[in-house]
Amino acid sequence: MNLLKFLLKKCRGMVAVTGLTALFSGACNAGLIALVNVAVNDPEGTAAFLLLGFAALALGKILTGFISQIWLIRFSQQAVADIRRELIRKVLAVPLRHLEEVGAPRLMVALTDDINSITAALFSFPVLTVNIAILLGGSVYLGLLSWRVLLAMCLFIAFGACCYRLLITSGFRSLHLAREAEDRLFGHFRALTEGIKELKLHRERRGAFLNNGVQSATSDFQRHNIAAETRFILAHNWGHLLFFLLMGLILFLLPTWEHLSTRTMTGYVMTTLYLMGPLAGVMASIALFGRANVALQKIEELGLSLAKRSSEDCFVEMQEKPIAWQRLDLIGVTHSYHREKEGSNFILGPIDLTFHRGELVFLGGGSGSGKSTLAKIITGLYPPETGEIRLDGKPIVDRNRDDYRQIFSAVFSDYYLFDSLIGLNNARLDAQALDYLLQLQLDHKVKIKNGVLSTTALSQGQRKRLALLTAYLEDRSFYLFDEWASDQDPLFKEIFYTQLLPELKTRGKTVLVITHDDKYFHLADRFIKLDYGKIEQGNTERFRIIAGRLRSLTAV
Repeated sequence: MNLLKFLLKKCRGMVAVTGLTALFSGACNAGLIALVNVAVNDPEGTAAFLLLGFAALALGKILTGFISQIWLIRFSQQAVADIRRELIRKVLAVPLRHLEEVGAPRLMVALTDDINSITAALFSFPVLTVNIAILLGGSVYLGLLSWRVLLAMCLFIAFGACCYRLLITSGFRSLHLAREAEDRLFGHFRALTEGIKELKLHRERRGAFLNNGVQSATSDFQRHNIAAETRFILAHNWGHLLFFLLMGLILFLLPTWEHLSTRTMTGYVMTTLYLMGPLAGVMASIALFGRANVALQKIEELGLSLAKRSSEDCFVEMQEKPIAWQRLDLIGVTHSYHREKEGSNFILGPIDLTFHRGELVFLGGGSGSGKSTLAKIITGLYPPETGEIRLDGKPIVDRNRDDYRQIFSAVFSDYYLFDSLIGLNNARLDAQALDYLLQLQLDHKVKIKNGVLSTTALSQGQRKRLALLTAYLEDRSFYLFDEWASDQDPLFKEIFYTQLLPELKTRGKTVLVITHDDKYFHLADRFIKLDYGKIEQGNTERFRIIAGRLRSLTAV
């Protein structure tokens, strides 16, 4: 089983301790059965000896169960935490494009539902091992009573186990199908939370989303889960049927086959009845461990997929070192991706661009021209498929791409706003943040204490200002703003273009702004226009001349 291999790899000590305590618990149970059988069949025996033996064995069983469960809690929680951390590290190290292909729903299911399934199985591991040990201890006691009867019972149980295996194997297949349906279901959950406004505004879209998307996914998930659980219930009841058949054979057929003493018969009946509980527990654990195996397999598949694409060195603990640079070149850079709606491949490039320190550059173009994709290539989030990026003549490759990304601070159109200023270590962080809140006209809305924002429940334009606040505090050498001003009111849009951007330029920052606000184009040193993935030739130099003339007129 994959889960057992995982336990041996991650928690070898826990498995060893749990196994030893389980064996001791099984021995205590076997001793209790024998002692009860002696007390029932020999009431004239030494009462004090039986009482002391009973107390010692009962105490031993309780202590071993307590130790194994406490030990398990300690190690299983560590193992689960290690899985989450390892998976998150792999996510952080994988190129953005591959993460976009994997999809957020698949990642979320792995980090939540799959981890919970594994946790539930790990918590049941001591109970499972104790139940198995009790079955083994009971079998040893039965063998001491009559080895021939034990052999016949083992053959009978082996036949039942083969039939049981067929049923649960079919159940495991249904669990795999249910897990695939769950991935789709999480995708619909994300669409529900992120697209709730669009769903509320369009009745037919809402109906199609519920009836076609959600209904189909939930029905598949329900159908496969019911199929799996039905097979597990059949297997469970098959075990009970075999148990009662075994009891009938012992009570009615065994005396005709072999003469047994009353003590031996009583021992067989009592032991078999006692073992029914542990046997039912083992069978119930199979379904739980089956789900955990499916979850672990999905996590391993995702982890292997991420590891294969993890070509970059993406450090976490390494301290950031400022990089002094003067020139950034894109040489023959291309990138392509498939457009589902158009059924064609979009190719960006080849792109040849140069950026200098302290330069203010505007990037424009029609919708779908590749502006955001180019921004992700420039910032190192997408590696070029062909061509190369050079920083002061040094090629940017997988080995140093993460270092290269540290020169950028960006606010993308699909930005994420954290509720604290994480990763910013500055003794005057709150004071600096307050200054920027005043400048961004957010001091009456948001307070900052120990780097934590009092709220992020703001309008879209105000949230973008908070994202800009974070970018300001990062104090990187290259700033990128993707349609940042599109959600701002006219007054603050004016402030952004005429005050904030020139201030960054004055501080020696390189600024790239993706924008359609042609009213402010003259403020840029350069304007670059993309047209279906290509830079319009001659556009940059022509705009440089026009912008210079406009600035001269503005100055007059």
